[in-house]
Amino acid sequence: MPQLRYIEDPITLELNASLCNGCGLCLDVCPRACFAMEAKRARIVDRGTCLECGACALNCRPGAITVEAGVGCAAAIIKGWITGSEPSCDCG
Repeated sequence: MPQLRYIEDPITLELNASLCNGCGLCLDVCPRACFAMEAKRARIVDRGTCLECGACALNCRPGAITVEAGVGCAAAIIKGWITGSEPSCDCG
C-alpha cells in the first residue's frame, strides 16, 4: 500500500531546527515517519504524511516542534470513522 498523503498546504507542523537538541524522540513517536536526522538535528522529510496527532510536539522538550493537534482533514476523517458520520474539516 503506498504511503497515504495528506493535504499539504494547511498542515500546521513546523520545526525550528535551531532549537533541536538531536534527541530523536520525534522520530520515535511519529507514526508516519515525517522526520529524519541530519547533522544531529531533526528535519521534516515529508509534511504531506503528517496526521497532526501532536505526538512529536508533546515529546519535544526544547520546543523545536509545533503542530496544532486535532485540527484539519485528518482529524475530521478519524472522527468520521469513530462516529460513523461524514468527515467535515470545514476547509471547503
